[in-house]
Amino acid sequence: MAIFELELPSGVVAHSLANADKQAEALARTVADALSFALETDGCASLAVSGGRSPIRFLEALSTRPLDWSKVQVSLADERWVPPTHPDSNEALVRRHLLRNEAAKARFIGLYQAAPSLAEAVAAAEQSLTALKRPLDVLVLGMGDDGHTASLFPGNPGLGEALEPTCEAACVPMQAPAAPHQRISLTYPLLAGARVQCLAIQGEAKLDALRRALTVDPVRMPIRAFLHSPLEIYWCP
Repeated sequence: MAIFELELPSGVVAHSLANADKQAEALARTVADALSFALETDGCASLAVSGGRSPIRFLEALSTRPLDWSKVQVSLADERWVPPTHPDSNEALVRRHLLRNEAAKARFIGLYQAAPSLAEAVAAAEQSLTALKRPLDVLVLGMGDDGHTASLFPGNPGLGEALEPTCEAACVPMQAPAAPHQRISLTYPLLAGARVQCLAIQGEAKLDALRRALTVDPVRMPIRAFLHSPLEIYWCP
């Protein structure tokens, strides 16, 4: 199945790239152009990215783009509740692969907070996020085979509230089905309010998950809530 065989909602744009390197370069070009426009228009820009292994090429490609990175805020769509020294930390991933080269001067606004409980960490993250420029200028999401995106996982008690367009919280606690279980995720209104929204996926399994998501309610496959304009999907085999 090719991505162009999917019946995507009106306004959703799909890009099919030959391989992961081409995908990373195309996505980095789109993100850099959007950040450049925001810098010219507003004098500052905000970007939220996702973690995991697949974004590494993209993050490294973006790090070389010649922007005024000192005026760019970088944050995360979600984070595992582990310190930045932990190998599963999304903050560590971004610091290692994006906040280098040209992008070394960007301002990072993370989600991890050291606290006695996840609830208290989320409250501290909420306060930290007040400094983040909104609406986001650029959002880059990933997607799991179960249809989760950011750390909005099916089956979480708080998922329905996090997906509500009227949700006032910037971030919420979430539980993942695999360790590290405790997560912090940005909520739907903050994520879906981004001016430029991108979804990067790889492989046939992700296309199959995307096809299934188009037919179900967002609480079953949360990525469904984001499948509308102005989303751009970047896929490669």
